[in-house]
Amino acid sequence: MKRKLCPGLFGTLQARSLAGTLACLTVLAAAPAAAGTRTAPVPVPAALETPALFDDDAGGNADGDDPAIWAHPREAGAGLVIATKKDAGLSVYDLSGRERQAVAAPPAPGPGDAPGRFNNVDLLYGAGPGGADLAVVSDRGHDRLRIYTIDPHAALRGAPPLRDVTAAGVPFLFSADQSEVNEEATAYGLATWLDRSTNRMYAMVSRNDHTSVAMAELVSAGGRVGYRVVDGIDLPHTFTLPDGTAWRPCGEPGELPQVEGMVVDRERGVLYAAQEDVGIWRVPVRGGFGTARIVDRVREYGVPWTYDAAADECVVHRDDDPGYGGRHLSADAEGLTIYYAEDREGYLLASGQGDDTFTVYDREPGNAFVGAFTVAGGRTDGVQESDGADVLNVDLGGRFDEGLLVVHDGRNTPEVIGPDGEPRANTNFKYVPWDAVAGAFPDELTVDPGGWDPRD
Repeated sequence: MKRKLCPGLFGTLQARSLAGTLACLTVLAAAPAAAGTRTAPVPVPAALETPALFDDDAGGNADGDDPAIWAHPREAGAGLVIATKKDAGLSVYDLSGRERQAVAAPPAPGPGDAPGRFNNVDLLYGAGPGGADLAVVSDRGHDRLRIYTIDPHAALRGAPPLRDVTAAGVPFLFSADQSEVNEEATAYGLATWLDRSTNRMYAMVSRNDHTSVAMAELVSAGGRVGYRVVDGIDLPHTFTLPDGTAWRPCGEPGELPQVEGMVVDRERGVLYAAQEDVGIWRVPVRGGFGTARIVDRVREYGVPWTYDAAADECVVHRDDDPGYGGRHLSADAEGLTIYYAEDREGYLLASGQGDDTFTVYDREPGNAFVGAFTVAGGRTDGVQESDGADVLNVDLGGRFDEGLLVVHDGRNTPEVIGPDGEPRANTNFKYVPWDAVAGAFPDELTVDPGGWDPRD
């Protein structure tokens, strides 16, 4: 495979295109973080939560991960939250947190093959057959995308709103054949984008245990929706630190530092990608992948580690931290979402699993740090180990008339004890009014429910 060498501040790294287009990465901001005291995150209570999901046989192996907020075209209060549950597929919730539809992941194609596993979900407004809104899902089990239309009339009636319109015979995203799919180096994170300048729609899809991100263009296929991979990029997996030493993030043998959380700034045509043990990247995507630059690094960046083969785990030597990491974001860097406001203003939000904190950056180029918050207890329990998040500025009616943030809770409580006497793996999603987030900061964040419309 043809490769291009790209010198950068982290040293030499290689980039390749999955479709033959070579994209060269320039890595910036490798200097040690400035000394200083970290600003404490502000607590924000959730307003409500969805029912508990249990990742066991009795719970249908439901493991919550990533939400997407859908705004109804006419009735603010008829919006929905579409959320992935991995092996258990999708759940569709209304704005009170009640489940309105459950969509099963596809079965295994054959004996010994992997079944469907829905990892991330994102939306495309007005891009489907007949101008329908679309929900696009990364199917990690099958290394494919699944595409669903969202019926606004069904949403008003309380009927199941999602309908599968995935074209027959859609290709694998990363694998050459089914045997490779079964190795699970497959589709993982996902972010969609409708390029209004060309009316072309795309899904950016990351790869499990790899640094690759593919760009798939969604295409009409006789009343259904297919796709083709049109570009790709590999983010770096090894870095040269400012002291000249080489460093790569902690991982099991053969695993590379993967990307999961992603979001596209839909007005600027820029992808933000969270490489879990490294930080957040900013990559132009208009016309294909452009030059990648790092926005912020996790605190653990550059910390030495060793692999304990007997325990099958990494041992991170935090006492030997050389101080090259950032101050604001704690690994794993996970869910990314954008709060849009008028005149291209707003915020980039990032979930840091290491300290259960959400970091807020300015949306403008440069992405200056704004502050941080936690989703604390109140009417619900607090949020820990959050994977996915989504925020929408528009009026969704009732307590969410000034916007809504929905976040995954990876350790939902109260604990429920199973028949074996052990706590059952328990996740769900928390709904947080945006004005509650904005008002928790000493300098209040922008609240602008009329400043941007996802349908424009």
